[in-house]
Amino acid sequence: MLTLLLSTLLSALSCLPASAEVYTYIDKEGNRVFTDQPPRGNAQKLQLAPTNAQPGAPNGVRMPPPLYAPATPALPPGPPAYQLLRIIVPEPDATVRANDGALIVSATSDPALLPGHLYRLLLDGKPVGEPGRSPVFPLYNIDRGTHQLSVEIVDTLGRTIEQTPNQPFHMFRVSIAEATTLDATPDFNAASR
Repeated sequence: MLTLLLSTLLSALSCLPASAEVYTYIDKEGNRVFTDQPPRGNAQKLQLAPTNAQPGAPNGVRMPPPLYAPATPALPPGPPAYQLLRIIVPEPDATVRANDGALIVSATSDPALLPGHLYRLLLDGKPVGEPGRSPVFPLYNIDRGTHQLSVEIVDTLGRTIEQTPNQPFHMFRVSIAEATTLDATPDFNAASR
């Protein structure tokens, strides 16, 4: 009878969650130490988050853990949808001379654009216009200076499928001051004619 009572008591105690205190301190070599024994000196008691143990079942009866089907391994990623996506006009680092700041950007992809996908142009990292099926993008009134172009292929939810690296180009626009200077420059060849 005593052994039955003792074994019942021990099994009941084993069902209780264990909680220990954790202390931390820096040892003589400068290493951080974690321990469950309170050391002497300058130790700090850590406040731990509650455990994520399964709550007890009714009447103190422990239930076996649920049986789960083994997780199916994720399929390896397929090949990329596009083998090639690049900007063909303007060429990288090209200087575009247009006093009105107009420019046509043209891209290509291999394979051609798949159903449900759209092209989107980025100028200096910002989308320009609405995404569409055409890989040709007219731009107007681009400020003089260096800019970055990139073309994306996006799905109908706007998620990027593919993207070209940023490609610089330089917009050259003659200012009124430069045009006046060019007109005022004497033509020495004309005097010798």
